[in-house]
This record gives sequence, structure tokens and C-alpha cells, in this order.
Amino acid sequence: MIQIRRSAVALCLATLFLTCLVACQELSQSPKDTRSHILKGGFRNTNPAFTPPSTWERIKFVGPKLWATTFHPPSANLPFVENDGKALKNNRSAATVTWIGHSTLLIQLDGVNILTDPQWSDRASPVHFAGPKRLMPPGMALEDLPPIDLVLISHDHYDHLDLETVRRLSQIHHPLFLVPLGLKTWFADIGITDVEESDWWESRRIKGLTVTGLPAQHFSGRTLWDRNRRLWGGWAIAGNSKRIFFAGDTGYYDVFKEIGDRLGPFDLAAIPIGAYLPRAMMKMTHLTPEEALQLFADIKGQRFVAIHWGTFDLTEEPMEEPPKRLESEANRLGLDPSMVWVLKHGETRGW
Repeated sequence: MIQIRRSAVALCLATLFLTCLVACQELSQSPKDTRSHILKGGFRNTNPAFTPPSTWERIKFVGPKLWATTFHPPSANLPFVENDGKALKNNRSAATVTWIGHSTLLIQLDGVNILTDPQWSDRASPVHFAGPKRLMPPGMALEDLPPIDLVLISHDHYDHLDLETVRRLSQIHHPLFLVPLGLKTWFADIGITDVEESDWWESRRIKGLTVTGLPAQHFSGRTLWDRNRRLWGGWAIAGNSKRIFFAGDTGYYDVFKEIGDRLGPFDLAAIPIGAYLPRAMMKMTHLTPEEALQLFADIKGQRFVAIHWGTFDLTEEPMEEPPKRLESEANRLGLDPSMVWVLKHGETRGW
């Protein structure tokens, strides 16, 4: 029985391995229109310097990492705050942010409750028995959330778009899901229809907030057959007097200066600081902590909140390293420590 299960896991890992190998490849068809990120068969990055990692770099990284995260995941003992959600349920007006873990934030702004990239599952994987395992529990039980009005999805990777989580959210809260181009069909296939798609720079009014899709440098794909068929991006949320930036997953390039000029300044900026090693594999699609602070400056951010670290072991840097590098770079830049937030899992702060 053990041998059969191990064989099944190995088969699953082989499939995941192939998926990851092809996921970073760029489509090469001609642009559909003047929006150069849109192709006839999908989407692409617009940075002329963008180059995906080589096949050899992907082979060196993906296979060993998938095996390690399945059979030998590291331990994590990071600070955790017990959060039963009562104060958040009673909040009607204060702007707050709560880190659930990874890229999942509960944002409260002008009486609207928003979730970003919700992930409550034990693995960031298409299966329950293989792939990256959750190393820290969610900072709040899904059942303890206040009524969720809006869910923002940055892209379709398993650590950002979790099937079981969005199904439960839909069943319990019936929120509006706002997603990048191409994802509405995926949601419809699992029975969720209260979904709206957004292109880069496209804005809409939702419950008194202005929500704008933003460019990012990343990629998409959940299987061997759908690489870059769905768009990726970040989000800007503007309320009556406050603005928040959510980066999703991205590498660094100069589009963030344009975001800052067009939509900044931002009172709060949620920016990823993890999943950056090895650089040959990650440099085009994930930020280092130092690049995260450069992005923060570009968008004219006032407060930085670190995301995309400390929850899943996705890459080669030690779990505890990203916030240490972030603090060191913030000190080098002379930033006020009160501007750079590394929240505990479950911690809520007003902004």
C-alpha cells in the first residue's frame, strides 16, 4: 500500500514537474491589437528585457524542489497572533489590513471587506498529497471572516488561486470575484458566476471603491496545456480618502513608476518579498526584498506590508531570510521603521 501511494505521488510530481517546466515559456503569436500584452492565444510580458529561464535552469530547480516540498518540507516557527475575527466583524469604518498568510490579506476600507489571493488549503497544489505544504496555519479561520464583499485574484497559480478556498468563499459569502482577463471561464467551470474580468489599467466602481487592474511581470498556467492563456496583474483600490496597492506576483521593471505617476501615492502597498532564489530561475518574475523596496518607492508608497513569504516553501532562500533582508535594506535607505510592516500571521493593523 505504501509503495502504491509513493508511486502515485511520484506520478503526480512528474506531472507537476512538466507543468512547471513549460509554465515560464512565453507565447510568440502576433499581438491581437495595440495592447501589446494581449496575443491571439493568450498574454505576454511587455518588458523588452524579459527572458524566461532556460530549460536547464528549470530542470535543475523544479524536480528537486517538488520532491523536497512533498517529502521533506522544512519547519517554520514564525510569530502568530490568535485572531477570532470579532473586532473585524464589528468594524464598520476603520481601514485595516490583516495578514492571513502568503499573499492572502483581509483588507477593510470604507466599510467594504476585501480578500486578496485567498489560500486556506494545506498545499499549494492541484492535489492533496503532493506539492508545497503549508508551513504556518492561516492567520484566521475562514469561518471567522467578516462578510466578504470582494475577492481580488492576481493570477491563476496554485498559491494564489485555490479551488477549495474560492468554492467555500462563494458558498458562505457570495462575494464578487474580480479577476484578470481569461479567468472568468475557469470560475464558471466550477460553478461560480459572480465574476468580472479586468484588463491592465481598466477601472470599475465597486461598492463605492474604484478598483483598477495593474500591469505586472509574471506568467500563468495551472496545467500542461494552458500556459499564459490567462492574464496576471496587480490591483489598486481607491476609497474616499485612502488608496492601497496590491502587487500580486511580479518581477521588477519600470512600469511601476508609471503606476505611481498615474495612480499614486498609495497609503498602503502590499508587495511580495519571497520566492527569489535561485536568481537564474526567479529574477524575471519575483522580487528580491531590495527590489520590493524600489517598487515601493516607484509607486509612491507610504506604508509597506510584506506578503508572499513565510507560508509555503516555494524556492531556495531560507524561510526566515526575506524579512531580514527587507529590514537591512530599509535601514540602508534610511526609511522610518514605522513605514515597513512585517506582520505576524493573523495580525491586524489600522492604516
